Amino acid sequence: MTISRKARPSIERIDDVPLILHAMRQGVREALARHKERGNPVVVWRDGRVVWIPAAEIPAELTTPLPELK
Repeated sequence: MTISRKARPSIERIDDVPLILHAMRQGVREALARHKERGNPVVVWRDGRVVWIPAAEIPAELTTPLPELK
């Protein structure tokens, strides 16, 4: 089955890349804060391996909200 050209959804170019990156970074910080608060470890990819980081070792500076973009 093929989709006609008219039926395909259009993809808009996103011009505000800094805003998108800021939102993504903020989301990661919120997730890290929740893990730390609840005592849950996080998993990261480090030197080609999966590494578990205990909640107590999640750096506090990575769990604080970022300043708003202007």
